[in-house]
Amino acid sequence: MENKILKEKTNIQNYPKVPINFSPKVPQLKKIRDKTTINIRYSLISPFVFAHIYWNSKLSELIYEIEEPILNEEETKHKEEITSAMRNMINFDIIIEKDKEKLLDYIDKMFKLLAIELGINLSYESYKKIFYYLARDFMGFNEVEPVLRDYYVEDIECNGINTPVYIVHRVYRNIKTNIVFKDMDKLSSFVEKLAQKSGKYISYAKPILDGSLPDGSRINATYTKDITTKGPTFTIRKFTKTPWAPIQLLSFNTLSPEMLAYLWLLVQYKMNILITGETSSGKTTLLNAITFFIPPESRVVSIEDTPELMIPRENWLPSVARSATGSGDTGEIDLFALLKSSFRQNPDYVIVGEVRGKEAFVLFQGMASGHSGISTIHADSVDSVIKRLETPPIELSPTLLNVLDCICIMGHTIINKEETRKLKEIVEIINVDQRGVAMTNTPFIWKPSDDKFYFKRDSKIFEKITRRFGIKTEELNLEFKRRIQLLYKLYTNKTFEFKKVQEVINEYYKKPENVLRRFGIE
Repeated sequence: MENKILKEKTNIQNYPKVPINFSPKVPQLKKIRDKTTINIRYSLISPFVFAHIYWNSKLSELIYEIEEPILNEEETKHKEEITSAMRNMINFDIIIEKDKEKLLDYIDKMFKLLAIELGINLSYESYKKIFYYLARDFMGFNEVEPVLRDYYVEDIECNGINTPVYIVHRVYRNIKTNIVFKDMDKLSSFVEKLAQKSGKYISYAKPILDGSLPDGSRINATYTKDITTKGPTFTIRKFTKTPWAPIQLLSFNTLSPEMLAYLWLLVQYKMNILITGETSSGKTTLLNAITFFIPPESRVVSIEDTPELMIPRENWLPSVARSATGSGDTGEIDLFALLKSSFRQNPDYVIVGEVRGKEAFVLFQGMASGHSGISTIHADSVDSVIKRLETPPIELSPTLLNVLDCICIMGHTIINKEETRKLKEIVEIINVDQRGVAMTNTPFIWKPSDDKFYFKRDSKIFEKITRRFGIKTEELNLEFKRRIQLLYKLYTNKTFEFKKVQEVINEYYKKPENVLRRFGIE
């Protein structure tokens, strides 16, 4: 009997390390107009987890199903035993910053040790499945970890217990998942884990959480039934680890080459730009895209509540606001303080992720003193932008708005029964009077009737550039035409990789004739 037990222990101890890849190759997904024909699977955590997106004819809607290893009753029991023992023995918070491979080695070592100590005998197939769940839960975010690993998922939304978690998919948009939190304590524990991983604290006394996960994803969560009647909730807004190049926006038909070339010139000549739109309309995506056009030698300072911007340049100082670290406002560094400090850091461009309060006054004062400012704001039209800037808590003087050169209006829309994002208008600010009434010019507009972008050649900002920089109108128009052609060439050549796009733009600033010759542009 002793020999049999010893043999079983030796077998587990000699099991090879379980191969697991948390970042498998991203598949290419195509839009399918007829949703009833959708039935695709792709790997999220190889070789254990897949996303299965298919049309459910009973529900008449798309379903996003996470397919994980299925454990039998005995495997489930052993998993719970090992998990409980590991929680009691290991403080994973202490080792959380370690290398991923070292963590996997550590889990493998502890799993084998505890299995032997608890007298648990497993086949290698069972060992691999349980190992996956240990790695998922101790290193990641439990049931939600596979969804966080999906490149195509933008948002993850949990509305409480006994209700499905929903996602926003880049290709197929809003979809119900098969993830459901059925236990209040388990969901509360998960929200506590989100807070812990974001370096924040959530409790009954402080039941609302805003923060960022280590990968940059933004989280908002609530903790008690007093706040949300279905219990704890969370929303995770994911961000890509590499920025989307402006050429990708062309491929999505979010804007036109003419719009991009226009914004390129405005950025180069330090015009002040405000991007507006409703929630999730693509404001930050457009903001990040046009930062590609900042001249390579320029110094950029960015200020955000939560880090979302990814500016592909070396001379970039990213600043992030910090909440209070103790009682009251102790240790708090808000956008206002960061913005005031930024103008002492000799920036050529100041980028504010979003203006919501008194920091707007500092930003507009900076614009008035010659610093180029680019930011976003929640509003759906030029009039609503002006009203937001004039009224509390911002309360800007209407005449100060004259330092603003143009407003880009982003929006959600439905085209051919598909949800998409569009740069609906680019509006130039000519003058704002004491009453807050704006005189404007709209050189670019998108028409939903035919899903096309229209451009009129009368640009007041181009006139301002020619006066301020002594450039002839003919030269500026020629430059505009060349940049339209260049951006379109990059699009037709499918040059979407952000490093390649940035290299072309930087080279164009230094040796434009070489770039034009290479792309066959006269």
